[in-house]
Amino acid sequence: MNFFYSIIDLLPFEWAQPGTSLFFKNALLAVILITPLFGLLSTMIVNTRMSFFSESLGHGAFTGMVIGSLAGLVEPLWGAVLFSVVFALLVTITKDRARLSADTIIGVYSAVSIALGLVLATQGSGLSRLSTLLVGDLMSVRPRELFWALLLLVGVVIYWVFASNRLVTLSLHRSIARSRGIRPLASELLFSVVVAIAVTVAIRWVGMLVINALLILPAAVSRNVTGRMSSFTLVSVGLALLCGIAGCILSYYLGCAASALIVLILGVFFGISMLFRHHP
Repeated sequence: MNFFYSIIDLLPFEWAQPGTSLFFKNALLAVILITPLFGLLSTMIVNTRMSFFSESLGHGAFTGMVIGSLAGLVEPLWGAVLFSVVFALLVTITKDRARLSADTIIGVYSAVSIALGLVLATQGSGLSRLSTLLVGDLMSVRPRELFWALLLLVGVVIYWVFASNRLVTLSLHRSIARSRGIRPLASELLFSVVVAIAVTVAIRWVGMLVINALLILPAAVSRNVTGRMSSFTLVSVGLALLCGIAGCILSYYLGCAASALIVLILGVFFGISMLFRHHP
């Protein structure tokens, strides 16, 4: 941690002075770790057209955090991760086997999950916990949580290297995927688990209301400006990181929620990209 602090101390801001504003430096480090993660996941979600599904995982993560907190766990995050993974697996399996359309299945699970979370969170004095999970609080990041965020980023990068092409093939047609030795259900289950874990770890910092936007906007902007897969990923990750850092620093001076400001900046970039979108 001291190594990262020493790098931030070189920045020309008052909060960057050595030994000051450690809470904000932790928030900035968290942004540097989680925004590339969201940039990578965004490419896979947009390619596979699963934005609605990723939003439902945010609802599952919200409910999982509430359950973990009410259960009195020393670290509610682990209970939340377990609930979110089970939720993601249930949605994926039901979607694969039910006769109803995928969006209907996802909508049902999403509605029930968020309703359960809201009922539990608003019992007694749960309103403060509810507001934190809805909006997020990057300034609450603890140093030990940065370590888990780093491990998660490394894990997602490894997963992306091995799974991104498989997911693209699967998004074209399940029969094509099977002909190339890809097991559709197994691939979708693993993908849903990865997204569920990432969303659950980040939701306390980012907030349920905007976390899906961070999973969609980077790749949506990138898709508008480039048609090559290699540059598509680089633009998505780079843009997520750039907007994350800019939003975090601006939030310090504006006194607003950092995650919401990051999404607004990404939204501005999306609007601009629509004017100069790439035509294949």
